[in-house]
Amino acid sequence: MDRFHLHLLSDSTGETLENIAKAALAQFDGVENVVKHFWPMVRSESHLDRIMVDVAANPGLVLFTLVNRDTRRKLENRCRALGLPAVAALDAVSDALSNMLGQEAKARPGRQHAMDAAYFARVDAIQFTIAHDDGINAQNWEEADIVLAGVSRTSKTPTSIYLANRGYKTANIPIVPESPPPPILFTLKHPMVIGLVTSAERLVQVRRNRLLSLNQSPDTDYVDEEKVKAEVAHARRMFADNGWPVLDVTRRSIEETAAAIINLFNERELHQVQMS
Repeated sequence: MDRFHLHLLSDSTGETLENIAKAALAQFDGVENVVKHFWPMVRSESHLDRIMVDVAANPGLVLFTLVNRDTRRKLENRCRALGLPAVAALDAVSDALSNMLGQEAKARPGRQHAMDAAYFARVDAIQFTIAHDDGINAQNWEEADIVLAGVSRTSKTPTSIYLANRGYKTANIPIVPESPPPPILFTLKHPMVIGLVTSAERLVQVRRNRLLSLNQSPDTDYVDEEKVKAEVAHARRMFADNGWPVLDVTRRSIEETAAAIINLFNERELHQVQMS
């Protein structure tokens, strides 16, 4: 297809709108030619006027999250005059919630980014996670919500950071047969310990690419397939012996792995509530 322009207008940071657009585009093939025009913090008609110059010059689909009725009405009228579709990305959800809750939505730009208790909890989780990456500061692991264990290159660090951004204090530790983890790992009460595994073939490929990117020799025990298989088997035995849930990340993205971990965590929390 020819180049396709997508205009994203938000009266806040635009993060929500950008994620919606990304999720929607992922459902279609051949969207490599999409050109995104990102317009955050649109809170005045004069700002909108400047944006509409670019919209007119690069016609395409307009997605928006604008709560100010006057600005929104002007955008819709201008798009109608240009013959362009303009879609309010959150209207259907807001209307459904309004009907369910029996109240009107508050027209406050960026209200979801308010610096409330949840915001500070998320910041705290990120700081904790960074300070407990790759097996360090094990003496504080009892303060974690989640501890991820797995052999090298099973995406422990990026998954931990993703979970931290969702508000979960996360520590992680590599499982290396020649270097047993600290004993505290096997006595943790509060955190949920989860084992991450992947296929040996995939692990060898990822590790080999890693070594090449560092200009190191790709011919070491680190990428020897038989040794990697033994390494993965050792980790699986450890997880099974301790009754820890295991996730195979071979075909999972970071987001999918994190979602599965959150589901496991929530199921445990619900079980503990039911048992208390």
